[in-house]
Amino acid sequence: MREPGSVLQTMRKLLFIIMGFLILSAFQQREDAAIMNAHVKAIFLYNFTKQIEWPSDYKSGNFVIGVYGTYVPLLNELNKMASTKTAGTQKFEIKEITSIESAAKYHILFVSTDKMAQFGEITSKLKGHGTLLVTEKEGMTKKGSAINFVVVDSKIKFQLSKTNAEKQQLKVSRDLEAFAVKEND
Repeated sequence: MREPGSVLQTMRKLLFIIMGFLILSAFQQREDAAIMNAHVKAIFLYNFTKQIEWPSDYKSGNFVIGVYGTYVPLLNELNKMASTKTAGTQKFEIKEITSIESAAKYHILFVSTDKMAQFGEITSKLKGHGTLLVTEKEGMTKKGSAINFVVVDSKIKFQLSKTNAEKQQLKVSRDLEAFAVKEND
């Protein structure tokens, strides 16, 4: 027969193991959700290439998508997409941007939430350059973003500022306008 102290010790070990599995499971679910969100955003970005017309000097060479900020899952999803898809006849080129100073000729520039403090600098640097500026923080279309990802009813959707897109010499299709959600005032 076991002593009461050893049974209690075994129960504590078992509880510790179960808690460990639960914590790992929660982290895995969070990681899976981040990957799924990145996958959905990559699909949106790809579809934007079909619904927006860039200036003529952007229609040759690679179609360049830059990601400014820390968003590894999105970079991974975009690189997967780039290996199998094109923007018309243009091959995708995905670039991780570490400094806004390196922002050059991008068709699309995604700015992650960790770089929002530099958003004013970003918009002034890219003014009139034909770059679709995409963000993921409420209110950013009022601050210069052409497209802003939002969550509505647990689904990723996007807001669109046609005015901001036109300032970048981009032509937005009516279909894209129809799919956009309105920004809250």
